[in-house]
Amino acid sequence: MASAEKRLHAIISGRVQGVGFRYFVQENAYRLNLKGWVRNRRDGSVEVEAQGKPLILEQFVQSLQQGPRSAIVSEVKTEWLPADHEFLDFRVRMTPD
Repeated sequence: MASAEKRLHAIISGRVQGVGFRYFVQENAYRLNLKGWVRNRRDGSVEVEAQGKPLILEQFVQSLQQGPRSAIVSEVKTEWLPADHEFLDFRVRMTPD
């Protein structure tokens, strides 16, 4: 049921750029059938928006806390929002200006 979905906004800090983190996130999102995006931020963190069922999003957050083997995650800040169904898939976005 679509109304049971939530939206996650997360900022991941640590050694998370230049280590394949965005592609790790994308692979996990595909595996969990989540929609949204991931991008690097100018401050060295990685930002994620993902939409799906709450229990699946909780699993996703656990994967963000781990990261790929070469990453060192120091913090994952999460914000939970109502789902708005704007995403059709999960993709890697460009770093904002």
